Amino acid sequence: MRIPAHGADATNTNPADATDRGDPLFQPCRLGAVEFPNRIVMPPMTRSRASQPGDVPNALMAEYYAQRASAGLIVSEGTWISPLGKGYAWTPGIHTPAQVDGWRAVTGAVHAAGGRIFAQLWHVGRLSHTSLLDGQVPVSSSALQAEGVNVFVDTDGKPGFVQASMPRALSADEIRAIVDDYRQAASNAMAAGFDGVELHAANGYLVNQFIDSNANTRTDAYGGTLANRLRFLGEVATALVEGTGDQARVGIRLAPLTTLNGCVDADPETTYVAAAKLLGEIGVGYIHIAEADWDDAPEMPVDFKRRLRAAFPGLLIYAGKYTAERARAALCEGWADMIAFGRPFVANPDLPARLRSDAPLAAHDRDTLFGGGAQGLTDYPALDMRAA
Repeated sequence: MRIPAHGADATNTNPADATDRGDPLFQPCRLGAVEFPNRIVMPPMTRSRASQPGDVPNALMAEYYAQRASAGLIVSEGTWISPLGKGYAWTPGIHTPAQVDGWRAVTGAVHAAGGRIFAQLWHVGRLSHTSLLDGQVPVSSSALQAEGVNVFVDTDGKPGFVQASMPRALSADEIRAIVDDYRQAASNAMAAGFDGVELHAANGYLVNQFIDSNANTRTDAYGGTLANRLRFLGEVATALVEGTGDQARVGIRLAPLTTLNGCVDADPETTYVAAAKLLGEIGVGYIHIAEADWDDAPEMPVDFKRRLRAAFPGLLIYAGKYTAERARAALCEGWADMIAFGRPFVANPDLPARLRSDAPLAAHDRDTLFGGGAQGLTDYPALDMRAA
């Protein structure tokens, strides 16, 4: 199946034409068999609440996601595909039967609340620590340490941050095995009831460690030329299509300019337009672009976004400190199909309703973002619309 240009398999799919008939954020769109009632996405956000031992999704997580089911699409927090893919304490996996069962309870709760949820599939590569890997050394495209990058670890039940360990370079056979792990993880996600999967190929994690030129010093078929550096991305994306059985149920998250966790590319526009073209040829349903969103971050030029639009025929989702006003403008300008709001979803479980009515947004508590229990996860109240 091919996704029409701009993901135009939907009612009111052109937001620019929809503005006369209503708010562009609340026009429906479709991705294959999955219908999104609005253009608001809850992006992946690590919360580190999985049950121990075993890093199993639990009832608290099910409640958290179900509270936010009014999003057009929820993308789960990163869920690691294999033991060597884990990089942060208390994060959930999708590798064991218990983890799949735990996720099945989460997706059931989201669907019961009327939502749609994709699983973000995650292999952190070098952004890990031996203490999280039962003493094993992290793996990467190349034996290059992410200097100055800390990872979240469990020290006798207490959270802490430590420098990521020095990785070793993967062999070609090991790369093929990881592609198989991704395929199995996609199959596991579908068995767990997810509506689709999103590959985390951004923010300095394993796939990004192959794509960006400064993180990849390989001289074999997975390094050197741009085509070689994109090879792993293409193989994993193809495996996810095979694992889900449906191109439209696969999304890819990319971060062309974020430079997070030590990954930088010498020519990001050329690299990521080529990546978008490759993903379009494979036929994945969407690309989810994470824009740099810290203070003094590089701004992603609109011309770059238009080049990505021209290169990729599916849906394009953008994330990065978007306000409702900026989101509506992006949709009307045509280079975005959906907009993800990350931090606002933490403290505003009913974010779409607040955006619709221009209601005030609650602020989240930074101290409860990672680890802990219900506090700072499920105890943020919905807005009393009568009071508003």
